[in-house]
Amino acid sequence: MKVPLADDLLLIKGKSSFLLVGRAGHHFELYVETFRGEDVTHVDPDDLVVASCPEGGPILPAMMLLELVRRFHLPLVALPKNHPGSSRLRVLIAVSKRIRGSCQVQRGTHPEQHILCASEELSGIELVGEDGGVRIESLSPDAGLVHIEPFSGM
Repeated sequence: MKVPLADDLLLIKGKSSFLLVGRAGHHFELYVETFRGEDVTHVDPDDLVVASCPEGGPILPAMMLLELVRRFHLPLVALPKNHPGSSRLRVLIAVSKRIRGSCQVQRGTHPEQHILCASEELSGIELVGEDGGVRIESLSPDAGLVHIEPFSGM
């Protein structure tokens, strides 16, 4: 399924979790801080910025974090595996042309931007940025009732 996106966001909601998806919209460099050093990713306008809330909750913090990365190029931080702060992360972000949601990764520990911690109901979903929009692939048949709707903000 392909969904056009301009500056709008796309909300993908399961029963108890959600993903908020936006296009990067312009070229910029994204810095990912790790305990090994700093990684730099070149972001293109059709790349995606995706916020994941594996436990659900309010949409506003996800939107704010997404916009801090997309518009203000806030650097991301990747924690080492088994870091105690991982369990407290409620909103996670990935920026890439193709992003796969996975419930098999520990929150906040993956500097690779093609994988994003997601709930079990949204695990396996693949989001691909292309031609001013997003293509949604591989949504699991076990995902249950998933709503996909435009989201314009507050």
